[in-house]
Amino acid sequence: MTSGRNYIIAAIVTSTLLITYLHYSTNPNIHALHDIYREFYYIPILIGALVFGLRGAVLTYLFVFVLYLPYILMNWTGIFITEANRFLHILLQGLFAFFAGFLIDRDRKHREQLEKERYLAGIGQVATTIVHDLKNSLITILGFAKRIQKGKGETESAVQTIIDSAQNMQRVVHDVLDFAKPIQLNIKENEDIRSIIKQACNSCKTKAEEEGINLLLDLPANPVNIAIDGFHVERAIVNLINNAIEASIKGQKVTVNMMSEKNHLIIKIKDHGTGMDKETLKNIFIPFYTKKSKGTGLGMSIVKKVIEGHQGKISIESQIGKGTDVTIELPYKLK
Repeated sequence: MTSGRNYIIAAIVTSTLLITYLHYSTNPNIHALHDIYREFYYIPILIGALVFGLRGAVLTYLFVFVLYLPYILMNWTGIFITEANRFLHILLQGLFAFFAGFLIDRDRKHREQLEKERYLAGIGQVATTIVHDLKNSLITILGFAKRIQKGKGETESAVQTIIDSAQNMQRVVHDVLDFAKPIQLNIKENEDIRSIIKQACNSCKTKAEEEGINLLLDLPANPVNIAIDGFHVERAIVNLINNAIEASIKGQKVTVNMMSEKNHLIIKIKDHGTGMDKETLKNIFIPFYTKKSKGTGLGMSIVKKVIEGHQGKISIESQIGKGTDVTIELPYKLK
């Protein structure tokens, strides 16, 4: 950033010196050219304002003034209109520098304030979502713990509910931590992506059976080796398959298949469930956006981060009542 600003300062100084040189090297009697040169001074002044605000605009103007004033004195004509015209230009340049710098500084402060408010609103949204999910699980845990304490109901069922709620809390914590920290990929060369997809499907098989969903897997017969972090990619695929299962109705099927292209492979996860409306589809990767009654809304954001961390792409097509298609593209080699 500092290096970039130094280049801009150098450009302002160089352009101002060049314009001034044109003044000094051109015949003073060619008034039309000198009028054009004076207009050129607005360029470094504007650059100074855009990059450095009011201070940059004023300092650039003072630099112009110091360089141009000797030329006026050296070529003093004594003609009122001519000299008044020159000083009027200097005055207008000063006013332009002040107002341009002032407006740009005001705009920056306004944008910074909006950014702070947006940031605080984001923190509030995050806190509300996390507290809501954790609070519900805590209420469940406390309620069933008290039932056990009082000897009410079936102990085994109450314990299982407590375990489920604790696991839900753990999942919320993991989602927040995964989203908050940069993903550290442990890339391994020549990993057979088929085994990672199989493991992801196996992890979702129990849930699919409980929901009455047919989970179908279609993979190539031969190994497909790729540079990949198997752990993170498996978790991303599990998230997508679980979403497909949750969106499906009993008796429907969720298909997971993979195909190899020339420079990349494609993983598709398709369901025939409820589908998503345009608003949900548009905001699906926005952190904490969710229309589900459970979950933080971070799952798809984390999936996108994992896929893009592998220099891949993820796209989603969905229609209400017709289902959802998720397509993942991963390169064989990371650049």
